[in-house]
Amino acid sequence: MVIRTAMTLPAMLLQTRQLTSLSGVDIAILLLYFAIVLFIGFYVKDSANTSEEFFLAGREMTAWIAGLSFVSANLGSLELMGWAGAAYQYGILATHWYWIGAIPAMLFLGIVMMPFYYISKTHSVPGYLQLRFGEGARGVSAVSFGVMTILMSGVNMYAMALVMKVVLGWNINFSIWVGAITVAIYVMLGGLRSAIINEVLQFILIWAGAALIPILGLIEAGGWTNLKHQMAANLGSNDYTHLWSTLGSFRDNPMGVHWTGIVFGLGFVISFGYWTTDFLVVQRVLSANNLRAAKMAPIIGAAFKMAVPFIVIVPGLLALAVLRNPDGSIMHLVPESVAAATGQHSYNEVLPLMLIRYCGPGLLGLGITALVAGFMSGMAGNVSAFSTVWTYDIYGAFMNKNASDKHYVFMGRASTVVGMLVSIGTAYLVMHAASIMDYVQALFSFFIAPLFGTVVLGMLWKRATKAGGFYGLLAGTLSSIGMWAWVQRDPGALRIIALSPNAQSMAENLYRALWSWIVCVLVTVIVSYMTRPKTDAELNGLVYGATVIPHDGSTTIWQKPIFWAIVVGTVFFILNLIFW
Repeated sequence: MVIRTAMTLPAMLLQTRQLTSLSGVDIAILLLYFAIVLFIGFYVKDSANTSEEFFLAGREMTAWIAGLSFVSANLGSLELMGWAGAAYQYGILATHWYWIGAIPAMLFLGIVMMPFYYISKTHSVPGYLQLRFGEGARGVSAVSFGVMTILMSGVNMYAMALVMKVVLGWNINFSIWVGAITVAIYVMLGGLRSAIINEVLQFILIWAGAALIPILGLIEAGGWTNLKHQMAANLGSNDYTHLWSTLGSFRDNPMGVHWTGIVFGLGFVISFGYWTTDFLVVQRVLSANNLRAAKMAPIIGAAFKMAVPFIVIVPGLLALAVLRNPDGSIMHLVPESVAAATGQHSYNEVLPLMLIRYCGPGLLGLGITALVAGFMSGMAGNVSAFSTVWTYDIYGAFMNKNASDKHYVFMGRASTVVGMLVSIGTAYLVMHAASIMDYVQALFSFFIAPLFGTVVLGMLWKRATKAGGFYGLLAGTLSSIGMWAWVQRDPGALRIIALSPNAQSMAENLYRALWSWIVCVLVTVIVSYMTRPKTDAELNGLVYGATVIPHDGSTTIWQKPIFWAIVVGTVFFILNLIFW
């Protein structure tokens, strides 16, 4: 997701204390994990000889496999470390990035958008844009996405190395290269199939390792009700345990946001932009073995996504009540800049601190392996998506259009290695630029918000034209960059973009995304009415109203994706009421 967390990773490098060390059994568990992921890469190598097999896993994945991979590809370092720290800083409001910031969009992807992605047989989201709007729109989105995936892969890589250094005292260069080489080998050998199988394994490991913290923590705290009382007593406020009731004003909640920013900026533009148009996650669903599986995968993913706050947000909330100093007083975590100067623990050490608190030998190894699995899942997701977009939408579209299928597979493997090497470079870049995390997240938001406007108009509105799609995407992207630059130059501009003088930095991404989406849609509509649209025959398979959607094969109500989407949506609604 597009987030602005408390994470300023390089400052952690200045902290020299080592939080713990691994026993022999812990090291054995970690080494076994690395051996298994490499074995998977070698095992599936012979099943990745054609471009369809290498880039889309032969479109042979079941709904459950594709759905778990869909969720796991998003469980990288930003999710595990960043939002655990954000939960400590902002309270349960961080859950919005998992619920309203994910569930509606995932259901929309499964029910509305997957039929077009799947039946068009596109290899990527930029590939769909080429079919709908031409090479110009494809080029803008492919280049933007390629840059973002490389940057984000580097951040995941550096975050993993940094955690290993702070928690275990490992050399940071050793950690970067071991993680990078491992991911590069299994993705290069087995392509998306290898990445997906490992992501399912990583999903299981993350839950097996990370679920120990909230379970044992809630037992220590005496349950959820007692935890809320302890947090209120320690903080002098109940604001940290309410999802919606404090969002009526920018001043009434720790995050400094308004419900309009959460609902429209996060819940609509950013969330739908990420989950429906970011090829990193969409690629996993495109690997499904039939249309029904492709529609069910995001719905299955949404069901599991609703549970993720249990292992990410709850540890951050528990830390507010149970983490204590050696003298028994409540431990107060601080921002990275303060931690670097004072030697205190930072927000971003919440998950490691809680892991060490509850896990002894063996369990600690499982927990550390879960963290490593999350980081490597983020790296693998980015590098496999980059390989596909580079090969098909940049190299194959603009440099070598008539190469053989075998050549494109070779290029996919080569770009995996090159992409990982460039990611290593960006990982080292993070060391020397304290604000690179915020910049990466801002750059990422430049891409997804306007892209969602372009894709959704392309799928739902027959009148959208080639020129409209290109200029709308370009205008939305440039307007987002312009607003970001404006706030960087004049912080006071935030009150204009976020519509309040009381808005805090967390609100910036939300409202900037909303405005850039509006710009994209307005420009697309205006230019489309000034230019000639394609005929229905030309739009067949690409747009609602010009396409006959094939039956997905479901016969009973229990097989219908829409039924399960309603079930998941109902649970989502009830959860929001419970934690109102």
